Amino acid sequence: MPIRCFSKRNIDGKDMPIVINLDIVLAKKKIRSKALAEAIGITEQNLSILKTGKARALRFTTLEAICKALSCQPGDILEYRKA
Repeated sequence: MPIRCFSKRNIDGKDMPIVINLDIVLAKKKIRSKALAEAIGITEQNLSILKTGKARALRFTTLEAICKALSCQPGDILEYRKA
């Protein structure tokens, strides 16, 4: 099940639901979190924070490394669902 992040607010003060689908992509590719973390050069803890939607920011370089390692597009990982 995708992780929904409702804690972030947009400039209007409204909830901005961002869905992180990283677990789904990892499962489809049959890659473990530990292997991805090693491949992209971040700690397992930081990858876990990203996967659970608790990250406050995501660098484009990190997103690029994830997409390269998983052979996917950013839209496969991140999804915006209007509330």
